[in-house]
Amino acid sequence: MTIHIVEDDPGVSDSLVLLLRSLGHHAIAYPDAETFFRQEPPCAGDTIIIDLLLPGISGAKVIRWLQRLANPPAIIAISGQPQSAIEAQFRGMAMPRLLRKPLTEDVITQELR
Repeated sequence: MTIHIVEDDPGVSDSLVLLLRSLGHHAIAYPDAETFFRQEPPCAGDTIIIDLLLPGISGAKVIRWLQRLANPPAIIAISGQPQSAIEAQFRGMAMPRLLRKPLTEDVITQELR
């Protein structure tokens, strides 16, 4: 399993990669959706951790694309936005698991069990 992290804040993405690798996971970070889309599509056994507020293509648009794959990966959205703004982005589609920023090691490790 690979954990793909799509996050534009280098501090957050670097911290997530270090944490996930220390837990024995294969983790790759992408600074934006466009870079993520240039790679092979994720496998069904992969996990995507994606910030909703990305430059360029939004996290919600990436999630919409991932959910339409024949065998979608697990998706975890991360955001520090107000709940109403998050709900507006997912109107008319399935809401993925959501983790609120700031993230903690405990929250991440619980989510990946």
